[in-house]
Amino acid sequence: MRQAALVFSLCLAPLAAQTITEIRLRVEPADRRIRPGESAVIQQRSYGKATDSQGVEKSGRIQAPMGSLRVNGGWLSKPFLYQGQDDEPFLQTRTGWQEILSRGVGQYTVKDSVLYTAPEKEGAYRVEVDANGLKQFVDIVVTNTAPPGRPAEQVTFPPAAPSRDPYRRLVEQYAPVVAQETWFQPKSDYLARFDYDNDWDGGNNWENIDKGTSQAYVHYAVMETDSHWFLHYNFFHARDYSDNCVVGTCHENDNEGLILAVRKDGSEFGKLEAMETLAHDNIYSFTADRGIRNGVHDIDGAIAMHDDSHPVVFIEGGGHGVLGATARASLFDPQRMDFRQNTGVTYVYKGIAERPKHANDRMVGYDLLPIYEEWWTKARQNGWKENTFDAFYSYMPLGGRPGIASGAAVAGSFYGRAQAANKAKPFWGWHDKRTKDRRVLGTGQWGLDPAYAMSRNLTFPPGPYSLTYTFNPYLDDRWTPPAQAGARGIVSPAPVSRGEMAPPARGGAAPLEAAPSGWGDPVRQAVPGACELESRVDGVVRIAIRGSAADFRTVSGEPASETSARCSASLPDAAGWSVTVERTQGRGKVILEQAPDLANGFEAIVRIDDPARGADRYRAVLRWSATPAPSTSRQPERP
Repeated sequence: MRQAALVFSLCLAPLAAQTITEIRLRVEPADRRIRPGESAVIQQRSYGKATDSQGVEKSGRIQAPMGSLRVNGGWLSKPFLYQGQDDEPFLQTRTGWQEILSRGVGQYTVKDSVLYTAPEKEGAYRVEVDANGLKQFVDIVVTNTAPPGRPAEQVTFPPAAPSRDPYRRLVEQYAPVVAQETWFQPKSDYLARFDYDNDWDGGNNWENIDKGTSQAYVHYAVMETDSHWFLHYNFFHARDYSDNCVVGTCHENDNEGLILAVRKDGSEFGKLEAMETLAHDNIYSFTADRGIRNGVHDIDGAIAMHDDSHPVVFIEGGGHGVLGATARASLFDPQRMDFRQNTGVTYVYKGIAERPKHANDRMVGYDLLPIYEEWWTKARQNGWKENTFDAFYSYMPLGGRPGIASGAAVAGSFYGRAQAANKAKPFWGWHDKRTKDRRVLGTGQWGLDPAYAMSRNLTFPPGPYSLTYTFNPYLDDRWTPPAQAGARGIVSPAPVSRGEMAPPARGGAAPLEAAPSGWGDPVRQAVPGACELESRVDGVVRIAIRGSAADFRTVSGEPASETSARCSASLPDAAGWSVTVERTQGRGKVILEQAPDLANGFEAIVRIDDPARGADRYRAVLRWSATPAPSTSRQPERP
């Protein structure tokens, strides 16, 4: 503890007083000549005076962030830490650990460079910098006679054959407008396909960034229930990068995306109701229906639309987290259809995979690639020999939901080794931190089972909401929920045969009738039952029971030992059940700390408090019956 406190105090040691007296601008390339649409790095070097830890004033180069900028042609990226070989040292004003720590802090905070992207018109363009009243400028000459600044791409994909997918028109109808921010590696921010370098080896995608194509693609998937279509759009990048790559913050390959919930209202394309996006293992929710309320997740904004049916999303440069354009962290204005700051490319669906002309291009066309054919058929352990996928795992959904067809293991990540291993995931490897920590959704469940996931993340208004898929080629078609009275807006049609692989017709479907009001999910036949729980406890232990599984968690004292749980049936995944606990052995208290309900994913928690020194053996029985009983358990508010 003393050592930790010492380090903490050093981190908080005040920076030496420093005064900037001069700034200089360094440009790469040094002759300041670039071709139209190409880029140059502009670094600000700051000089001044600083006082060291002994009170001695020194003069030299000091660390200072980029000042405010102006340009009369072309565009500037957001600032970044200079990435080249810096040939001029900084002034040292500390000694020992203080100097080491200050250097580390500087690596995170001092953004001293920007990427200038030239316009398509030749000419001389001035970039001005103002750092605390100190001004400096450089003139960049944009000419076709300048040496090429980026390697020629060696890969080009021909136009795709016409799609026979019966869902294709639906996917095109809602294909999003993508506002992709660009940073100091613009090509790493461009939308790509996994085999952008013309091979399926994920272990060379980082190094092949220059030779691979910058043609734009978005990957898609569709699931259907009797009440909704769920549309996946995945955005793949060859690199997840930063100006300070430490401990896995950068990695080879990157894939994040969004899911749309479209209600089938009898029209050809239905009505968009909700959109959820993924940014760094966190889900963000946006709605087009004011009747939708918070669930496990809060609503982060309304869905911004372009041309009536295309949601507008913002993707950050470098890390590529996806947000609705109305999110607080979005740097794109969907009203003006332009970036509020920095550089970026806007993509729209055209059915043609176009290349961005530069890092601030507009309305670049993208094409759509089906995830099932492109990725899923290669991600199973079925003889695919390329280094495309890795980290195979067994999908284990929560809530008694269906598993993957045939139950085989599936790849949890794309294969990647540069910077960090296996960090990028296809949608069946995604997870959301909040729902995973609360044991609402398992790894991969948001992507594989979007009907169930959205019913937990959000609260939909009264009306039909089916949890049974009529088309989902990723899940087991043999799973069929039993009929259950009192289900909230649930319809349960028989799934289509997997062998058909053909969805029902979309046009002209009759509106569904609302099922009886109430709560509960038709996920398995619930029957009265009990779980016998046993453990040696010396302190406080919580036992979380979901289904027929129990998790013993030590809160304080010695770790629980000799634990066991024997259940006669699964704890119901529905409301309307009375749950009690009875202590049959042990000297302390055994209480039902949390009754199962929809809000907590139907998880019961039994708490054991052992008051005396030394461990004691505890036995308890958790029982449930269909007879309603007064309870303090939380019930979700009715919409």
